[in-house]
Amino acid sequence: MEKFQIYLMKYWSCCKRKTSDFNTFLSQEGCTQGKHQWKRKDTVTIFNCLCSPDEPFSSLQQKISPSLEQALEKLKLTQENAQEIKEEDSDEIKIGTSCKNGGCSKTFSGPASDEETCLYHAGVPIFHEGMKYWSCCKRKTSDFNTFLSQEGCTQGKHQWKRKDTGKKVVPCRFDWHQTGSQVIISIYAKNSVPELSSVEGNSTVLKIHIIFEGEKEFEHQISLWGVIDASRSLVNMMATKIEVVLKKAEPMSWARLDLPPVAPPKGDKKEKDVDSEDECD
Repeated sequence: MEKFQIYLMKYWSCCKRKTSDFNTFLSQEGCTQGKHQWKRKDTVTIFNCLCSPDEPFSSLQQKISPSLEQALEKLKLTQENAQEIKEEDSDEIKIGTSCKNGGCSKTFSGPASDEETCLYHAGVPIFHEGMKYWSCCKRKTSDFNTFLSQEGCTQGKHQWKRKDTGKKVVPCRFDWHQTGSQVIISIYAKNSVPELSSVEGNSTVLKIHIIFEGEKEFEHQISLWGVIDASRSLVNMMATKIEVVLKKAEPMSWARLDLPPVAPPKGDKKEKDVDSEDECD
């Protein structure tokens, strides 16, 4: 049977000299004369300028390892979660119940625990350019254990019961490496639940949503440095971690995993400060 190979065409919108070779595209001489631009404009980089921001997402194929299947069977997650929901509906708080506020490690030891001041993080965990911090206090560190041990920046009451989601959003350590044709992201989440977890992507953006250890939830979105073929990418789910294997659209080396942040326009410092507090990616 004859095989057909699909080539992604690359060209500039101004002159439309199309080519399927990325190096040839990069070496094309400019078609416009003008002054040099030494600072980056507020546009996307060369790697994703060819991809539409409205490109739809598709779910990456999951491959479940035998080790994860055995671990989930042993834990009997269905029965445990049913019992957990039943206990959550009760007004009784059991001794040893952990506080559900982010960054708080205290447990319920009796009525006196309700009188304690809870030190917790009111924001969300952020992982960006190798740094880890909470959006509420921005004490940045590259060490994951140091991040986990950071004392809360907000005072309040302990939260012994979960909120509406029924899941506890937690930080999750991850790293990445690459080969000539693939980028592999390793997410260190144990006993992930395939039915409740998903990784979606298009050519330049990845959305990660993982439920693991029954009650923990990890969410992260990455604007990728390079272009991928989502249809040929997959997710390997194992007992100790998850590997997201991304197929590169072109066999070239990535300088980093994610795109660097684009600086906002000058002259509006107030707007810049407001935006920085909400930026998670």
